[in-house]
Amino acid sequence: MKKRLVMIGNGMAGVRTVEEILKRDAQSFDITIIGDENHPNYNRIMLSNVLQGKTTVNEININDWDWYKENNINLLTGEKVIQIDRKNKFVATDQDKHIDYDELIIATGSNAFILPLPGSDLEGVIGFRTIEDTEKMMETAKTYKKAVVIGGGLLGLEAARGLIDRGMDVHVVHIMPTLMEQQLDAAAANLLRKDLEAQGMKFLMEKQTAEICGDNRVESLTFTDGTSIDCDLVVMAVGIRPNVAIAKEAGLEVNRAIVVNDHMVTTDESIYAVGECAEHRGIAYGLVAPLYEQGIALADHITGKEGKGYQGSILSTQLKVAGCDLFSGGKIHEDDQTEAIIVHDQFAKKYKKILITDNKIVGIVLYGDASDGNRLFNMLKKQADISEYTSTSVLSSGNASGEEDLVAAMSAEDTVCGCNGVTKGTIVHSILEQGLTTFEEVKGCTKAGGSCGKCKPMVESILAHTLGDSFDASAQKMGMCSCTALTRDEVVAQIMEKGLKTPKEVRNVLGFAHEEGCSKCRPALNYYMRMLRPEEYEDDKASRFVNEKMEGNIQKDGTFSVIPRMYGGTTTAEDLIRIGEVAQKYNVPLVKVTGASRIGLYGVKKEDVPQMWEDLGMRSGYAYSKSLRNVKSCVGSRFCRFGTQDSLGLGIKLEQAIEMVDTPHKMKMGVTGCPRNCAEVLTKDYGIVCVENGYQIYFGGNGGTEVRECDMLTTVKTEEEVIAIAKAYVQLYREHANYGERTAPWVERVGAEWVKETLLKEENIAPLVERFEKAKGTYQEAWSSVLQDEKKKDMYQVVRN
Repeated sequence: MKKRLVMIGNGMAGVRTVEEILKRDAQSFDITIIGDENHPNYNRIMLSNVLQGKTTVNEININDWDWYKENNINLLTGEKVIQIDRKNKFVATDQDKHIDYDELIIATGSNAFILPLPGSDLEGVIGFRTIEDTEKMMETAKTYKKAVVIGGGLLGLEAARGLIDRGMDVHVVHIMPTLMEQQLDAAAANLLRKDLEAQGMKFLMEKQTAEICGDNRVESLTFTDGTSIDCDLVVMAVGIRPNVAIAKEAGLEVNRAIVVNDHMVTTDESIYAVGECAEHRGIAYGLVAPLYEQGIALADHITGKEGKGYQGSILSTQLKVAGCDLFSGGKIHEDDQTEAIIVHDQFAKKYKKILITDNKIVGIVLYGDASDGNRLFNMLKKQADISEYTSTSVLSSGNASGEEDLVAAMSAEDTVCGCNGVTKGTIVHSILEQGLTTFEEVKGCTKAGGSCGKCKPMVESILAHTLGDSFDASAQKMGMCSCTALTRDEVVAQIMEKGLKTPKEVRNVLGFAHEEGCSKCRPALNYYMRMLRPEEYEDDKASRFVNEKMEGNIQKDGTFSVIPRMYGGTTTAEDLIRIGEVAQKYNVPLVKVTGASRIGLYGVKKEDVPQMWEDLGMRSGYAYSKSLRNVKSCVGSRFCRFGTQDSLGLGIKLEQAIEMVDTPHKMKMGVTGCPRNCAEVLTKDYGIVCVENGYQIYFGGNGGTEVRECDMLTTVKTEEEVIAIAKAYVQLYREHANYGERTAPWVERVGAEWVKETLLKEENIAPLVERFEKAKGTYQEAWSSVLQDEKKKDMYQVVRN
C-alpha cells in the first residue's frame, strides 16, 4: 500500500521537497498538500517584480495547477490546518476536514513580522510577504500617494522601489545608520543609498517608530525623537517570524522554530519540518538555497536513500536591489583575526572587499559588479589556500584567463545557482545523462537559473564546456511559449512557408505540445495570423485577453471602464452633455479625466456596457487594447505663443491615421508644438517635436517602470511625411516584434540603428505603408461592431440569482 504523505504548506521549500521525492520515488506515496493561500506554488522572491510591474502573478508560478494533477497530488488551497493529532495521525482543517497521514511534513514557512505598535491594526498597515500583500499595495497606489516602508533591508528596499514605480512618494524608515547591515558594510551600504536616492527613494535613518496614527486608516507615523511624517500606507519589512503555532500545539519541540535533526526529523519520527519554520543546529534559515538543500536531504531520508543529511549552510546573498548589483557571503566586517583586500572606485560606483584569515577567504562584500561573487564564495566554502595568489588575481577571476578556463577550473561541488543550490556537478551530470543542449532544458531539469536568472551566462558556459564541438550557440534560445521550442520568428516563417491558415493548424503542423495551446501562445498566434493575413484571417476574440475581448478594461470589482475616443483630447459641448447624461443614467460612480486626455466612466456594470455605448454614440477610445491608445499633444501654434506648428491638428490626424490597428503591445504617441516638450513626447513610442523648419521624429521611448528616452530618427518638412513614416514605423514594429513586446525593448533588441536604416531608405516606406493600409482596411470600429452583432452582445449578459 502507498504511504499517505501529507504536507502542511504549499510554499517554495515544501514543494521543492515534494519534487525531489517524486524524482526518487513517484510510486510509493499518496500526496496531499494543504495551503492557506488561494494559489498554486509560486516564487515568493519574484513578488517585488510583480509590485514593480515587470511581471504578473501568473508568470511567477513555479508549478501551475496542472502540475499537481499530472503528479496525482491532492491540493487543498485556501484551507488552514488547525490541529495535528499525533496519536491518531491525522490533521484537521478549518473546513472541517480530517486527513490521515503516515508521514507528515510541516512546511509552514514564516509570517511577516508586524511591529506591535499603537495603530498597527489600522487600515493601510501591511506586511510584504504574499500575493495578497502585493495586490493590496498595487491597489492602494491607485488611490493614495504617500507611503512609508519600515525596514531598510532587502525586502523593504524592494517594496519601496515597487511603490515608487507605482507612482507613490516613498520614505524608508530604518533604525540602523546604514542600509542592509546584515549583508553590506558601511562603504557598500553608502553606495547603495546614493544610487537609490538618485532613483527617488527617500530615507529616514536611525529612526524608531513610536506610533502609527489615524482614525480608521493610517494618516501619519510618530517617531521616538518626537518627529513625524504623513503617510497613507505603511509597509512593515522588519523581518519574519517562523510559523510554528501548529507545531507547538502538537507538542513538538520548538525554540525559535521547529527543532529538527540532520534528516529534518522533528521530535516525532513520523513528522518532518523543512524551510523557514525549521531550526537546524540552532539556526532558522531565511534564504532559498539552504531551504532547498534541506528539501533534498529530507527527500533522501523519506524515500530511504540515506545520506549524510543536511549539514547546515554558509550563507551568501547575490541580489539586484532596485537595479543595483550586490553580493555578500560569510563575514561582513573586519575584526582582529581578519585582513582585508579592498578596492573602492567611487567614480564607477564599484566596491570589492575580501576578508582573509590564515590565507583563506572568510568574507566577501561586492557592490556594483557582483560577477565574481560565486567564484569567490566557492573559494570561501572550500577554504581554498590563497597564499599563492596576488591581491589582483584574487579579486579578478584568479588564474583563469577566460570564461571557459574559469568553468574548467571549477570543481563539481562549486555552486552555480545560489538561489536553488545547484552545483556544477549536478548540471554536468544532467547534461550528459539527459542529453540536454540548451539553457532552457538545463533550467527545467535542474532548476539552475529558475529564480533570479543571474547565473544564466555561467550555465551556458558549462553547457559549451561540457558539449564541446557539439554545442550549438544558436540553439540557446527560448521558444515563444512552453508549448514549443520554436521562436516567434521561426513560427512566423513557418506560417508563411507552409501557408498555414489558423492557429490550430499552426499548433498541429508545428508540433506544439498542447493542441489547444496555452495562455501565452493563443493570443500571440491570433495576433500573428491577423498581422500576416489581414484580409483572410478572421480574428478569434476568444483567444484574446479579457479586456480586449470585452472592449473595455475590467476593474477589480468586476465592473468595466468605458472611455470614448477624444481625438487630441478635444471634445464638444454636445459630447460633454451626452457623457454627463449617460453617467447620470447608469449611476456611474467615477467620471475622470484620464492621463491620455480623455474622459473615462468607471464602475460600469457589465450588462450596461453595450447600451451605454449606444447612448453615447461615440467611438471607442481603445484604452484597453494592444494598439494605439492616444496621441498626446499641446495646443501648439493655434493658441500658444511659443508654438511653432499646429501640434494639436497634427496629433488628431496622426491618431485618426493609426487607430484601431492591432500592434504587439499598446502604443502611445505625442506631438509637442515646440522644444519645450509640454506633451512629453521623448518617452513615447513615437514622438514629434515641432520646430521652425519642420518636424523632428523620435521613436522607441517608454515612460513606464523601465524608462527609455527616444532615439531621434530624422527631421521632415511636412505633416504628410510625419504620418507616412508613422505608418511605416508601426508596420515595421507589427511585423518584427514579439507579441507582448513594447517598442522600447523591441528597439533595444533589434537595434536603434537597424530601425533607422530601414526607415531612412525611401524605397522601404511605401511598401510598409501599403501593408499597413491593407491591414487597417480590415478593421471596424469596436463598439459599433459589437452593437451590430447580437452574438457579441450576448457576452455582456449576466444571470443573477
